[in-house]
Amino acid sequence: MNSLLNESDWRHELDWLDEQGDAMLQLVEKLANINSGTFCFDGLKIVESCLTHEFSKLGGDLSILESRPQSSINSAGKMEQRALGDILHISKRSATKKKILLCIHMDTVYSKEHPFQKCQWLENGYLNGPGVADAKGGLIVMLYALLAFEKSPLATNIGWEVLINPDEEIGSPGSVHLIDEIAQRCSAGLLFEPALPDGTLVSWRKGSGNFTFVAHGKAAHSGREFEKGRNAIVAMAKLMATIDQLNSTSEITYNVGNFQGGGALNVVPDLAIGRVNVRIKTVEQQNQVEQQFADLVSLANQSDGISLEMHGQFSSPPKPISPGVAELQLRIKKCAEILDQPISWRGTGGASDGNKFAAAGLPNIDTLGPRGGNIHSMDEYLIPESLAPSAKLVTLILLSFANEA
Repeated sequence: MNSLLNESDWRHELDWLDEQGDAMLQLVEKLANINSGTFCFDGLKIVESCLTHEFSKLGGDLSILESRPQSSINSAGKMEQRALGDILHISKRSATKKKILLCIHMDTVYSKEHPFQKCQWLENGYLNGPGVADAKGGLIVMLYALLAFEKSPLATNIGWEVLINPDEEIGSPGSVHLIDEIAQRCSAGLLFEPALPDGTLVSWRKGSGNFTFVAHGKAAHSGREFEKGRNAIVAMAKLMATIDQLNSTSEITYNVGNFQGGGALNVVPDLAIGRVNVRIKTVEQQNQVEQQFADLVSLANQSDGISLEMHGQFSSPPKPISPGVAELQLRIKKCAEILDQPISWRGTGGASDGNKFAAAGLPNIDTLGPRGGNIHSMDEYLIPESLAPSAKLVTLILLSFANEA
């Protein structure tokens, strides 16, 4: 990073951000009060409209893109295609030599049926609400950082692309093709998942894979012809128990998360479905798990009258601290020093779109959103005082790139 970023290069922009805290918070609360669960298409459309209005202020080329459908195994054990929401893409100065990616999602984990729907203020001054940290707060930090950056004469030195997807909470199956494409055009990535409550940023991430196992047996009357049946539930239960027993180290975790099968109690069940999430730290561990599962399926298929098949993959490969990520960490540290913001790092078992960008070759830091905690629960909260400082840090990061161009 060029050390010649003078105060005159950033004072006006950061002073402006100091005045935007209330406006930023109002937008976060507005967005969080709109349900945008991954499959709540009405809510996603409203959020998309709000974001289109706000991001249009940046003067870039804005487009609404269709997601590709999600392929998944339904409760009947059949592959089906499921539609997903639209993708918002904005770019500016795409012809410049250096371009920076900025990315975060608009979907949340809270469905229309979930009891957690509206924001409320907590006694400690935190904002509790669905998606306030993950990632409505991140959307607004990204927006205001770009608004501040565009006020600088240095902004014309670099280009940027914004990707706001509707499906990150289910692994971005409908937008991953754009992730791969954009990664080839950009020099570095800034993603806006929430920072930890104390401001710690994520350095490395585990990889994540979702796998669905489908067992077919043979139905029979449980009283009259029990011996003719082949119980798919029993076969699946044995498989799930075996997978659970693979848990022996914190580096690789196997979570049996869902089990379906059976019907009337006087019928030997001929169908069972088990769903498993696996977290791994290295590509070698990923290969190990894939081989383990292939061996288990092969073994199960040796059982009389049982047919077992596996679907799924590691959709988020591991994200290590590559040389490019290390360079970004140093850049962020130097920018934070200007703001007197302490920076610390830690790894996590959670995955994000940062994993996918890293796998596509783009070094990125993916926790540049505001501080918050208890995400994916009814206790999710945002620390409002972190909105403007987070935006100021990102503005400095962008200015540091522009100063080098």
